[in-house]
Amino acid sequence: MSERKRLRDLGITFGRYPTGPLNAITDVGGVKVGHSTLISGQGKLERGKGPVRTGVTCVMPHNDVYNERLIGGAFILNGAGEVAGLTQVTEWGLVETPILLTNTMSVGKVSDAVIKWMTKRNPTIGSEDDVVIPVVGECDDSFLNDAVGRHIRSDHVYKAIEVASSGRVSEGSVGAGTGMMTCDFKAGIGTSSRTIVADVGFYTIGVLVLTNFGVMENLRIDGVPIGEILAPDFGGLDKRVNNYGSIIAIVATDAPLLSSQIVRLCKRAALGIGRVGSYAAHGSGEIIIGFSTANRVPRVSQGMTHKIDVLLDRAIGPMYEGVIEATEEAIVNALCMADHMTGQNDNVAPALPLERVVELLKKYRPRVA
Repeated sequence: MSERKRLRDLGITFGRYPTGPLNAITDVGGVKVGHSTLISGQGKLERGKGPVRTGVTCVMPHNDVYNERLIGGAFILNGAGEVAGLTQVTEWGLVETPILLTNTMSVGKVSDAVIKWMTKRNPTIGSEDDVVIPVVGECDDSFLNDAVGRHIRSDHVYKAIEVASSGRVSEGSVGAGTGMMTCDFKAGIGTSSRTIVADVGFYTIGVLVLTNFGVMENLRIDGVPIGEILAPDFGGLDKRVNNYGSIIAIVATDAPLLSSQIVRLCKRAALGIGRVGSYAAHGSGEIIIGFSTANRVPRVSQGMTHKIDVLLDRAIGPMYEGVIEATEEAIVNALCMADHMTGQNDNVAPALPLERVVELLKKYRPRVA
């Protein structure tokens, strides 16, 4: 299999709930995703010159999230990572900016560019209206990328925002995921969705991950210890066991939820991360941010009250299971879609061997096609 394929395109399915049409976060109406990818240079690291293996990913909750804010929330499983702007999201329970993803050393640059982009579109920011704090998450891509060189520029951020679309989402070594690894294999951006039919209605949950965590021996796919079986074949990789890393997950849904309910949904996404092999190591960051598109909270209103629809807690159970499944599949999609990559100082991130994975899953999971 020379062509990289998503999990389901390999004949592998798991979980009880069906996916949306795209099996992506963009199955949630109004949500858009865009990438800007930077790849250049090879060989020895020269700070400020390269090699460059990095980028920016934008998740746009809807077209005018600043003026029509969405209810949001977050959960931090382990906090050795950063999502700038998250404090305000958890305090207010609102998302009012695009959500950007990038590498650790570029959070400030990306945040600055988002501010410039938003203030151009909304000139009342900082005068008639409040200042704005963009939401920008990160993972460390320094194993492959000249991270200290901070090659991200404002134009790269603008591109990720402006090309964001509601269709198919590119996965693997794209955007913020360009230089990322998971369980010692090349990974990056992954996405998946689930549709939930309940007595109260039909809802979609979408998850997008920037995945960069774990060690090979812990990798599991559908409960099969894939990494433990494959590890002897990759025992010669330098620095392999020292590259634990982090993950940022974004959860979107069209179900009408309160901020506290979105927090609970984000907690269950952390269970999906654990299913793939994370134990939330001391130096890792497992941070999940979520939002609902069902209700919009206007920045400017005639009165001081605003009515919203809310799903009762006892109806949310199936969504918990669905978000776990979607998170697990999003991570594996990132692994399946990412190609082999050589980065700075010739550090190597091997691609997950898809033929071998299918062989193992057919052996241990007979229901695999």
